[in-house]
Amino acid sequence: MQAKAVARTVRIAPRKARLVIDLIRGKQVGEAVAILRHTPKAASPIIEKVLKSAVANAEHNYDMDVNKLVVTEAYVNEGPTLKRFRPRAQGRASAINKRTSHITIVVSEKKEG
Repeated sequence: MQAKAVARTVRIAPRKARLVIDLIRGKQVGEAVAILRHTPKAASPIIEKVLKSAVANAEHNYDMDVNKLVVTEAYVNEGPTLKRFRPRAQGRASAINKRTSHITIVVSEKKEG
């Protein structure tokens, strides 16, 4: 049984979020939360919130044991890009892409043995 949580269109670049999500993939939930708490990146609190949501979904919807949960899947996909323009010299403009992310975390109970 698996429980999943998705945060869509989060205002952080996927490349930056992936650095943090790679730290928790395959870890137990308690360990993953501890890692996120001590990681000084902007994506950490956002990913922690998604992880807690996945744990709550597992507990409430599927009656799983919170102490046995493991992060089985964790990935970041690219969301829609907000396109902005910055004025430059001699009447030109340059594009600024404000990227967004879709963060997905799947947790499941660890197999015994």
